[in-house]
Amino acid sequence: MRADAILLLAFGGPTRLEEVRPFLENVTRGRRIPPDRLEAVAHHYELIGGRSPLNALTFRQAAALRGVLPELPVYVGMRNWAPYIADTIGEMTMAGVRRAVGLVLSPHANEASRERYVETVDAARAALGARAPEVVYPATWHTHPRFIAALVDCLRQAQARVSPAAPVVFTAHSIPTASADASPYVRELGETAQAVADALGLARWQLAYQSRSGNPRDPWLEPDVNDALRTLATEGVREVIVAPIGFVCDHVEVLYDLDIEARATADALGLGFVRAATVNDHPEFIAMLADVARTTAG
Repeated sequence: MRADAILLLAFGGPTRLEEVRPFLENVTRGRRIPPDRLEAVAHHYELIGGRSPLNALTFRQAAALRGVLPELPVYVGMRNWAPYIADTIGEMTMAGVRRAVGLVLSPHANEASRERYVETVDAARAALGARAPEVVYPATWHTHPRFIAALVDCLRQAQARVSPAAPVVFTAHSIPTASADASPYVRELGETAQAVADALGLARWQLAYQSRSGNPRDPWLEPDVNDALRTLATEGVREVIVAPIGFVCDHVEVLYDLDIEARATADALGLGFVRAATVNDHPEFIAMLADVARTTAG
């Protein structure tokens, strides 16, 4: 049976200041996160305007995808905020959708970035019973030519603001090493970075991680982007580009962890700092989503 809808799946985020703390409590429910840590993250949201642009950007991605694939309705479901995945699948059921392509808006697979979304979808479908639509997922798209083209274009625009010798630090969300060992996450990140580097003929680049959380005694993927900047400065580098290839739209991990925190580290080191844009609703990224949806739809 051919798919008759597309379901974009994203993390979700607060859309105004009064939603920030309820959102953070939702994300951390069941985890023993100290209250002062939650307050610190709430302050990060305050510093970027009291909201996350993730929801609005995801809906922009959905609108752009509808323009490319007008024959398939596009729905949006969030794992941690409205519109929740369960509510969206309920809406799809009422609309008579029988089979949907589920596009998790995370390029690189691990338990947090892929499996939890599938589990949330499965739980919502189970609650609805036989009426619920089937949801099918594509193969990995982390090296899809159009995704790479979007990343290349974003990075090329950043390169125009620095000297040709400026190295590139590709970043992605850090995860516990135990989770990384059980998934293709690091390999896929390396493949994406290599594809972008090859397309641009980068002379010097590396992969670093950002936005780690959890118990500080637990090992997580390294190096942290701030440590990578410190190392580059000690080697005499004067300018650097940071390219967040692990994220497909702006949100707090980009707007605070990079634009504020990592930039402050670079400033303290006397290091010129340019951050490449995320793909957001870049036409090549939307074209990639359409290609993947068509292939998966059957």
